[in-house]
Amino acid sequence: MRLLECVAEHAHGAPAKQLARETGLALPTAYHLLRTLVHEGYLRRDKGLFFLGEAAERLGSSGAQQKRRSTVVEALADWRDAIGVPVYYAVYRDGEIDVMCVSDTPGNPAVEEWADFRETAHAHAIGLCLLSQLDEDARRDHLDRYPVQSITPYTVRDDHTLLRRLERTRRMEPVMERQEYALGTVCAAIPITLGTTAATMAISLPAHQADRLVSAAQQLQREVGRLLGSLAISISI
Repeated sequence: MRLLECVAEHAHGAPAKQLARETGLALPTAYHLLRTLVHEGYLRRDKGLFFLGEAAERLGSSGAQQKRRSTVVEALADWRDAIGVPVYYAVYRDGEIDVMCVSDTPGNPAVEEWADFRETAHAHAIGLCLLSQLDEDARRDHLDRYPVQSITPYTVRDDHTLLRRLERTRRMEPVMERQEYALGTVCAAIPITLGTTAATMAISLPAHQADRLVSAAQQLQREVGRLLGSLAISISI
């Protein structure tokens, strides 16, 4: 690890003798470890100089991804506690709804996924919010694969009605649904811009607290705006 760190400090490469000296390793030990690291792809050798290899670069990108994920998990937990609701993060990726992270508590549990979220995008706020961010062709492609079906008495009944609803949804406006996916539950989702990826943060509440839904969604939208504005990072995980 000391050798890897040392090589990383030399953008233009370094010879074995210099690396041995800087790490305090005996030269034979350094040579042996360097050969092993080159063989495993963590280092590469070019004209007697050692550079970081592809395997080491993958470690770095993996670490960065874990850091981003940790940031999102912590943010969801903070919002969950501040607003007093379960918080969800989802993206639309490769034609599918992908719920990436959920933060809830025993006192405020998340909605039970009793019907596959991927197949019921038309019935829950997460799916409605993601579909509203797609173009018309992508929406129709999704509905060809996952046709509208009644989930509860409040679920939209057909593709035409759903598409009209999505067309009326204003850009960056929270999407609400009331007992369309699960009886006794109301949900809201806010759109997030992540380059060309459709993404959303969402919340859920028991139906008897439906009067809190709009204000809670607006609070979440403000919090998300502050996070993205202050960190200026992609939160895609």
